[in-house]
Amino acid sequence: MIASLENRKRLGQVFTPEKVASALVRWAIRRETDQLLDPSCGDGRFLALHRTSTGIELDPLNVALARERACRATVYGEEFFQWASKTSCRFEAAAGNPPFIRYQHFSGETRQLALKLAANLGVKINGLASSWASFLVVTAGLLKQGGRMAFVVPAEIGHAPYASPVVSFLCSRFTRVRIVAIRENIFAPLSEAAWLLFAEEFGGSTKFIELSLFDKFSAFTWTDKPTKKIAISSWQHEGSRLRKFLLPNYALSTYQSIARRSGVSRFGEIAHAGIGYVSGANDFFHLAPSEAKHLGISKDFLRFAIRRSRQLPAERVDRQAVKRWISQDEPMMLLYLNNSKKLPREVLAYLNSSKGQEVRRGYKCRHRDPWYEIPDVRVPDAFMSYMSGKKPSLVRNDEGCVCTNSVHAVFRKNGISVRAIQQAWSHPLVDLSCELEGHPLGGGMLKLEPGEASNVLIPINNPKVTASETEILKEATAEMRGWRNYA
Repeated sequence: MIASLENRKRLGQVFTPEKVASALVRWAIRRETDQLLDPSCGDGRFLALHRTSTGIELDPLNVALARERACRATVYGEEFFQWASKTSCRFEAAAGNPPFIRYQHFSGETRQLALKLAANLGVKINGLASSWASFLVVTAGLLKQGGRMAFVVPAEIGHAPYASPVVSFLCSRFTRVRIVAIRENIFAPLSEAAWLLFAEEFGGSTKFIELSLFDKFSAFTWTDKPTKKIAISSWQHEGSRLRKFLLPNYALSTYQSIARRSGVSRFGEIAHAGIGYVSGANDFFHLAPSEAKHLGISKDFLRFAIRRSRQLPAERVDRQAVKRWISQDEPMMLLYLNNSKKLPREVLAYLNSSKGQEVRRGYKCRHRDPWYEIPDVRVPDAFMSYMSGKKPSLVRNDEGCVCTNSVHAVFRKNGISVRAIQQAWSHPLVDLSCELEGHPLGGGMLKLEPGEASNVLIPINNPKVTASETEILKEATAEMRGWRNYA
């Protein structure tokens, strides 16, 4: 019997290919007598590779599978952080594939204990961190002096803000830390990219991060020299993002050189990109023109809205775009009732409908007073897509529309016109900067959070960039798109 797919997703379970598990255990184990720990052993495939192993597993179905598969191992059927908080066991080696549970589901007492145990080791992990970060830190704390650990880690170790204190901790506690970036997806059925982490000789420290780059796992060999040896100071200077070091050295140095030139700004210096409003019930608060007409709701209480990136035109939202939405009868009209002293009976009838009665009990609505007034509804100067394929789009707002949190609302600063920003946005420097400051989302998509958008380099005042440098920027952009598997 195996755990259901739904349960496996909830617990962050993705079972590791045998060839990957074998490579990690072979490196971590140096002697037959070494005790191996897998803090989230799943079905026991890591444990089965070494005779003296200990595994921790929460899912009872997997506990049974692990005990059957690795009959000589000790398998504890409990939550890892609870077990770690009370055990006196220490290990020569640790290997595995820690669960990747996003913060929304990694919650409650388990998360609080995980963060506490990490803090006891001197690591302050953001409360928004996924579970793997705490697993790595707490597991390291269970190693003996000189111990090794080898883990599958999500590729977001190369860009997530909460990965920074984890990598810093590893460098402060191990003599060598190597991260192996693999372009090919290790877990073929999933869109989530994974890398490998090797940490050697617990109790020491290092001033460098070793980074190895491979197109496929099959090409990986631990005995190969690392592709790059990155000083921690250099990594920190680049925002603690290993993702930037996927570039060839000459390409990264070209990018860094251009960044220092007069005329190049960060996007946050000329504009602000933030999320749009959160209605709490988009289907209720957004009406199609025919529906608004049927309900008798006046246009005085309606605002045309951008609900999703694919709604955006190429260059600007103008009268023609709005007319097209009207002709297509798209539900793009926001019911905007903020600061309305007296609501007409048609609006009240809609709010008091059975659907309205249901919506007001939702989380967002029941915490608002009045429940139907949506905060942060503003008219931005432009819109920016924050999930994109080739590149985030920047679209002028000529028609005074508003937007949900599915796109970024852009407000210009310092008298810079939106047209000037759009013109600079088409530069190859911006293309590469979006790749380096944003991050892959899976399935080849690029995500650009507001903070990441503010760091994007933009040549707003015509800095000098040579033809050869432009070519390097274009080649580097293609390289980075390849790393996120954008076709």
